[in-house]
Amino acid sequence: MLTPVTPGPAIVACNTCRLSADQREDGEGRRGGALLAAALREIQATDPRYAEVAVQEMPCLFACTEFCTIHLRAPGKVSYVLGRFTPDAEAARAILDYAVHYAASEHGRVPFRDWPQGVKGHFITRAPPEGFVAE
Repeated sequence: MLTPVTPGPAIVACNTCRLSADQREDGEGRRGGALLAAALREIQATDPRYAEVAVQEMPCLFACTEFCTIHLRAPGKVSYVLGRFTPDAEAARAILDYAVHYAASEHGRVPFRDWPQGVKGHFITRAPPEGFVAE
């Protein structure tokens, strides 16, 4: 049921997420989450700044009232679930830009001034790392 991955900063994309609030799939039967995961990998390959953040995917993050959902996590840091993205290069770049700041942060808290416009309004939850609560 669990697949081991390399520890470190990661974006985990829900590859079964809906395409949008109104559509499950695109005209070719592809889910929004799978399209977003592909866009994240494509954009990641274009810029070495993104290499330190893994792009991983799994079916269903249980945020089913949303669509195109990702989980941003790293050991010892607050983690975040974000969603309601359009599965395209613009959203992927914003997510990766935020993830770079997140990876460089001490506890996972990124100053608002460093948030790319494309992630503002997309946060759904945050969770403390094991053994901690957030201030």
